[in-house]
Amino acid sequence: MGCVNSVKTALKNLPGVIEVEVSLNPPLATIQHDPGNTSSDQIKEAILDAGFEVAGHSTK
Repeated sequence: MGCVNSVKTALKNLPGVIEVEVSLNPPLATIQHDPGNTSSDQIKEAILDAGFEVAGHSTK
């Protein structure tokens, strides 16, 4: 599975995620979600768990 599909799949599996667009150049994900069902922290964790970085997030 490619990078884009990996991120899309990880995000679409979250409850409340309505739409996901991911690009490699520039590296960007646009996520439409219901914040009552999915928090931004849950979205960040899903991206990190899929093995990708989140801008502004340090794992150190």
